[in-house]
Amino acid sequence: MVRLMSRSRNFTYAELRTLLATLGYIETTKGKTSGSRVAFVNSVSHHIIRLHKPHPGNQLKFYQMDLIVKELKDRGVIK
Repeated sequence: MVRLMSRSRNFTYAELRTLLATLGYIETTKGKTSGSRVAFVNSVSHHIIRLHKPHPGNQLKFYQMDLIVKELKDRGVIK
């Protein structure tokens, strides 16, 4: 969580997937999120976080980290 909150330059998509899984989110790439778009759905609240997988590299962009932090704060998942 600290690496995401501090906007670490080398925060990877794999790290995000692991972090969100610990917070109850499941990755899905079906339906409208096919291709490079993915959705992480919370198994309890059904909250959805949508984003594009980073490419050609594996590191998230700063705006993606900001979006994820904002979504998690707005839902009260993190402070």
